[in-house]
Amino acid sequence: MLKPKQLLQAIRKVRSQNLTNLGDFAILKADALGAKANDVVLAQLEPVVGYYPPIDLDALSQLPEGTFGYEYAHHMQANCLSPFNVSPELDEVARRNVFALRYAITHDIFHVLLGFDTSYAGEIGVLAFAVAQRYSSAQRLGLWMASALYPVLAPGQTQQIFANRQRGLELGQQAQCLLGQRFEEMWEMPLDVVRQALNLPAPSAAPSASR
Repeated sequence: MLKPKQLLQAIRKVRSQNLTNLGDFAILKADALGAKANDVVLAQLEPVVGYYPPIDLDALSQLPEGTFGYEYAHHMQANCLSPFNVSPELDEVARRNVFALRYAITHDIFHVLLGFDTSYAGEIGVLAFAVAQRYSSAQRLGLWMASALYPVLAPGQTQQIFANRQRGLELGQQAQCLLGQRFEEMWEMPLDVVRQALNLPAPSAAPSASR
């Protein structure tokens, strides 16, 4: 159900702050739009209720190359992205809608784990993965719309878009439920070890999609 008050609050966050906590806007927007997971997924999110430690890219970039944290920091910095950190003042919203919280915070983490870049082809791969993990019924509609729209927006990526869509669906069916993982406690582990623990294979050496 749409919550106009929360949507207005999210917009005001963007207009009044310097966006040091991008997660504030992401979680308020998702909550306002009624984003919710199914009951089975919600039960798997119990370990991360109220869990949103800040992510320090500078500190993670100092970890040894090949560690989960280093590779995540490298991905974020290479793509000029900032983590979705959340302010303590939004703790009540974070606890009430843990799905919105974790899906926003872990989106870029999924890119690293799954090996999808940030192109249209990469984004549809992550979305297809989420659909296969059955996080939310609304994401099926999102995948259908992306499948129709992305080839129009990036015709040069059409083949990779559909290849990544299929790859994401396959990975989502075989992997553990990623949303319930405390990734922030795994930064110092080798990325290959993290993938293996989550039933994720190493990404294939497919070329990045052109924009």
